[in-house]
Amino acid sequence: MTTANVNLTEEQKFAQMKEMLYAAVICDTLDELGYRNQAMRENINPISTDWVLVGRAKTVLAVDVYHEAENPYGKEIEAIDSVKKGEVIVGCTNDSVRNGLWGELLSTASKMRGANGAVVDGLIRDTKKILELDFPVFATGTKPVDSRGRGMVIDYDCPVKCGGVRVMPGDIIFGDRDGVVVIPSALFDQVFERAMDKATRENASRKELLEGKFLRDVYDKYGVL
Repeated sequence: MTTANVNLTEEQKFAQMKEMLYAAVICDTLDELGYRNQAMRENINPISTDWVLVGRAKTVLAVDVYHEAENPYGKEIEAIDSVKKGEVIVGCTNDSVRNGLWGELLSTASKMRGANGAVVDGLIRDTKKILELDFPVFATGTKPVDSRGRGMVIDYDCPVKCGGVRVMPGDIIFGDRDGVVVIPSALFDQVFERAMDKATRENASRKELLEGKFLRDVYDKYGVL
């Protein structure tokens, strides 16, 4: 296992992850460490398959409501205005299908605060504008209706369950076209080193397979599949 990355800053590690890693190799690494339920459900996908998302979780908790509250956006605005550089907003709606919780203006405000993207276990809207903004957003689908009278943010920076995975504030979120993975914060450095090593071995395996070598020989040499 390489130790060449030990002195990298977190921002540099995130950049390397975006360039060299992918959700599958991170899941494999977490499996090896005994963390086998870190991939969010398969219905949470990016609205652009070109996007790769990495950052620390900024958790937001929303619930369905059935009345128009006096201040329906208060907690939501407070949460977004407190976003820090390098964070990924993780919006837990408890799998709601009542409204598009996330949209263009939340994306714009979050991007200007330095956020790297958002993951929502529910529906979003304004996708054309979000694509134009190039702000990576992962969600279960779209719905054009507003959250007023349908859903409301009630807390943030708290533990949530998103896509079937428990997410703590500060956990590392990685997402690409294959899905979203949650790396517990305490494991980040270990997962980063192991995943980079595994990706390097996979690249070497691919090269030799393209040269026509047998899978058994390549697997015996590099130990990845």
